[in-house]
Amino acid sequence: MRGLYAGIPHDWFRKNELSRYEGYYASCFYAFLCGSGLEVIPEDITNKGQIDLTVLYRDRVYLFEFKVVEGEGGEGGEGKALVQLKEKGYHKKYEGSFKEIYLIGIEFSSGDRNIKGFFWEKLN
Repeated sequence: MRGLYAGIPHDWFRKNELSRYEGYYASCFYAFLCGSGLEVIPEDITNKGQIDLTVLYRDRVYLFEFKVVEGEGGEGGEGKALVQLKEKGYHKKYEGSFKEIYLIGIEFSSGDRNIKGFFWEKLN
C-alpha cells in the first residue's frame, strides 16, 4: 500500500491541503479494495459511531480506522486508530456473524503523504 501512495504525483498536492484530510487516504484505500473485487462498506454505522471502512471476506471481517498525523514523519499517532476501534467496540456489530474479526488501524503522515503506522489485532 505504501507504493500506492508513493506513486501519487506531488503536483496533485500543490495549492491544496488534501494531504491533511483523512477522507483522501480513505478514498484511495477504498478504491484499491473495491478494484480488487472485495465487498467493502465505507462509513459502516454502529450504535457507537462509524467504522471508517469494513471489508467482508469469506468468514472474516476486517475493520479499518484511519488517522492523519501531522508533519514530516507524522508524529503523534502511535496506534490511536487501533485504540479507537477497540474503545468504541465497533467489532461487536459483527460478533457471532464471522469466525474471525480483525481490527486494523492505519495512520498517515500529512507531511510524508504516506502510511506512517500500521497496527492490527485479531479478535476471537
